[in-house]
Amino acid sequence: MVGRLSDPDAVIVGAGPNGLAAALTLAREGFKVVVLEAADEPGGGTRTVADPVVPGLLHDHCSAVHPMGIASPFLRTLPLSRYGLTWCQPEVALAHPFDDGTAAATYRDLDRTVAELGEDGAYWDRLVGTAARSFGKLTADLLGPIVRVPRHPLVTARHGLPSLLPASTVVRGFPTERGRALFGGVSAHAITRLDAPLTTSVGLLLAAATHVAGWPVAQGGSAAIWRSMAALLEELGGEIVTGHRVRSMADIPRARVVLFDTSPHALAEVVGDHLPATARRRTARWTYGPAAFKLDLAVRGAVPWTAPEARLAGTLHLGGTFEEFAAAEAAAVAGEHVDAPFVLVAQPHVADPSRGVDGITPLWAYAHVPHGSTRDASAAIERQLERFAPGLGERIVARHVTTPADFEAGNPNLVGGDITGGASTPGQLIARPRFAPDPYASGIPGVWLCSASTPPGGGVHGMPGHHAARRALRTLTA
Repeated sequence: MVGRLSDPDAVIVGAGPNGLAAALTLAREGFKVVVLEAADEPGGGTRTVADPVVPGLLHDHCSAVHPMGIASPFLRTLPLSRYGLTWCQPEVALAHPFDDGTAAATYRDLDRTVAELGEDGAYWDRLVGTAARSFGKLTADLLGPIVRVPRHPLVTARHGLPSLLPASTVVRGFPTERGRALFGGVSAHAITRLDAPLTTSVGLLLAAATHVAGWPVAQGGSAAIWRSMAALLEELGGEIVTGHRVRSMADIPRARVVLFDTSPHALAEVVGDHLPATARRRTARWTYGPAAFKLDLAVRGAVPWTAPEARLAGTLHLGGTFEEFAAAEAAAVAGEHVDAPFVLVAQPHVADPSRGVDGITPLWAYAHVPHGSTRDASAAIERQLERFAPGLGERIVARHVTTPADFEAGNPNLVGGDITGGASTPGQLIARPRFAPDPYASGIPGVWLCSASTPPGGGVHGMPGHHAARRALRTLTA
């Protein structure tokens, strides 16, 4: 998809979901937008690639399941279904299997989830259910900059204050290990120590999203998300230029505003001496967190999960007890490898049967490993898979590895394999990347950062791009 560089009002550097969200926010206001992308196709973490061994089989490169995509306050305003985006829901949103052959599970239906959790159901309803019932008001305040007056202060205080706590503290309210592991596993999407402050916020938002919109996959693969956004942008007159790497400001056509869907370090390299000293020091302090090591499998037939719920789940968390995977997450943060890492699994064909090809289905699995790790984690991931699906190895037709270095090579924003845009430390979650009313401002007039390194952080929801573009609109309409 190659466009032309022609007198834009705004230039967006990077065509990931946030860059496209920024472009759409501006294009819908009638401004001429050009998006520059270094790769041969847009999409960033939502790209979908073909299996090199099994013809027609598709694997999602980075993100595969999208609870915050379908629930995004911004994406929900876009008519993306007209451009090919269809969400597919599995019967079981999430399953967390245990060694005894059972699993704790969540469903889109809150009442069913509460009932099937048994002793843990009442606490799940108080913790997650109340957040789900106030989800619209809650996300209006939490999916944006920290420094501002909440639109719904009472709702935000009720749910926001518990969100400040570590997940390790909040899970103590569950009567059994099943509930602790289920909520703790959702919180582990923060990719940091689970005894760190604010980890509950990740678990609460993702778990609540289950009961509001589900944990769906995009029909045909995650690429359907960027393709629908790109099609809408082009209909609005926007342009996307691929194969255009921006190394300096000279590579950017003259425009009134420029937004960077990049890491803070990449922005600093491009703008060079234009960046004020204070902003440069802040950028130098920005750190990255643990990495992802991904294993894509082509599996003949269904995965032989021991737990019945796991066979119907779109997403699985493999890690055993809360204490077990919390220790594994802490080790990854400390730069240590473990034999039994926390493994996140997606089996998209459960919700979208079209993903299967001649009885072969894709299985997406990744583990959290130390930042920039060069160790092969394939065997450790497969051991966790076999632990809960004995006999899986006999059904594997092909294996494909994506190392932390591969992630960064395919998308420079994923520094050292960090897929969240920066370490999820309390400081970097609050000051992302700076503690200010406009955290998207770069320090250079007319230039903003709109990547996952800005509020509200990682995830395919487009909110950083949308919020940054709204700041840029003030300049364009001045």
